Amino acid sequence: MPVIESRLQTAGDTFQANRASMLALLGQVREHEARAVAASGASAERFARRGQLLPRERIALLLDTGAPFLPLASLAGLGQDNPDLSKSVPGGGLISGIGYVAGVRCMVNASDSGIDAGALQPMGLDKQLRVQEIALENRLPYVQLVESAGANLMHYRVQDFVRGGNIFRNLARLSAAGLPVVTVTHGSSTAGGAYQTGLSDYIVMVRDRTRAFLAGPPLLKAATGEIATEEELGGAVMHTHISGLGDYLAEDDRDAIRIARTILGGIDWARDEAPRRFAPPRYDAEELLGIMPSDGRRPVDMREVIARIADGSEFLEFSEHYGSATVCGHIRLEGHAVGIITNNGPIDSDGATKATHFIQACCQSRTPIVYLQNITGYMVGRAHEEAGIIKHGAKMIQAVSNATVPQVTLLCGASYGAGNYGMCGRGFAPRFCFSWPNARTAVMGGEQAAKTMAIVMEAGMARKGAVDQAKIDAMQQQVVERFDRQMSVFTTSALLLDDGVIDPRDTRAVLAEVLSVCRDADARAPQPMQFGVARP
Repeated sequence: MPVIESRLQTAGDTFQANRASMLALLGQVREHEARAVAASGASAERFARRGQLLPRERIALLLDTGAPFLPLASLAGLGQDNPDLSKSVPGGGLISGIGYVAGVRCMVNASDSGIDAGALQPMGLDKQLRVQEIALENRLPYVQLVESAGANLMHYRVQDFVRGGNIFRNLARLSAAGLPVVTVTHGSSTAGGAYQTGLSDYIVMVRDRTRAFLAGPPLLKAATGEIATEEELGGAVMHTHISGLGDYLAEDDRDAIRIARTILGGIDWARDEAPRRFAPPRYDAEELLGIMPSDGRRPVDMREVIARIADGSEFLEFSEHYGSATVCGHIRLEGHAVGIITNNGPIDSDGATKATHFIQACCQSRTPIVYLQNITGYMVGRAHEEAGIIKHGAKMIQAVSNATVPQVTLLCGASYGAGNYGMCGRGFAPRFCFSWPNARTAVMGGEQAAKTMAIVMEAGMARKGAVDQAKIDAMQQQVVERFDRQMSVFTTSALLLDDGVIDPRDTRAVLAEVLSVCRDADARAPQPMQFGVARP
């Protein structure tokens, strides 16, 4: 394939300013993530007294040493527990990601019980549903480390109770789809949450620590007058010896993790295919830090990004001179064929037509597609309307919506208007969707929205006979501030509008991992059943 000749001026002031801006944003991401780690780690002394491991210690023992682990939705709920982001603890009360357990690639979902006893935090429900969805779509075994106080009743919302049933439905669907659900119940799994344990194919319980019951001692006494201890109602010994809920009795957390690893190692699950030979990119991934401008209005040649993620920096561009602002083409990533669609400007009719053609061709050849979003939208104006921008944009959206190959989206910069849709935004269910720290998502730019509203407001005032410019200016300022706040990745990722914010330097590794997940899923044929595995 042709090699991209980079024109990036890495010694220039613009590159250095871009790099400094990106590093500052990345520093904020890491600061928020570290706050969750610290909040959980503050419980270390209490866990040690109980003879328990902290949640992240459990995960470290569970995962294969040296194997990749891809965290998911680490900023979930940021700012929703406390509007002061410097005091907010993100993560939703869960630690989630894709990793390897005894050689088997799995979805791992663990209660962060070092924080509020593992109670779900804001967006925790949505995060859990999202990781279950990923596991189902990508045919991943599901490993959960459960120790949760359940929902916070002080913040009870009926809609969360009703939607919470989706967690249990998904566990049943995972099992029925032939995807093993392995659960270690390290502590509490009570009330409705007991079904998080009960709807598992393999259950490991910890002596003197596991608690699984529909009603704890206080509720039991209030409801029936019966008096029983927690151990009598739902301890590990009772469940592994009498009720049959538990399959394996572990002596402590370490023993429980050992058993879980043994279970996964004993399943004859399809492994990754043999690696292919490939050449690394010719340009340093460090340079990805300085490509995207802090001012999203400045143009960027997205081929510079492609040059730093593609094998050998090789890129076979498709229909280069037609609809040239929409860039499509083929690369190889760790030896595997990948289609790329990205933007060097708004999408016009020719660009939409080209992208539609390219998507259909990728489906014909079973080539997965990666969308590198830096899009201000579709072209507008009389000439573009006459050229059929709506119908051509609609057929591009038709192609994106019905593509039969895995689609992965990375927000590298702007993601505005219908461009978010045509470039396979979250609403179009890409297999995975990640953001760089500088990503911005909105129906339009804040200044554009403010000017639009100002024109409408001024016309309304004029009809009434008096235009108050000060009032218009104040309104515009409010609109700009509202849009700027909501378009930030610290808002969108907190709301699970992506699967996580990644370091641009990790782009190639992240894309290689998730595309490998997709290939494995498409090649694997689990044994589906009419129902999930039922307890004895």
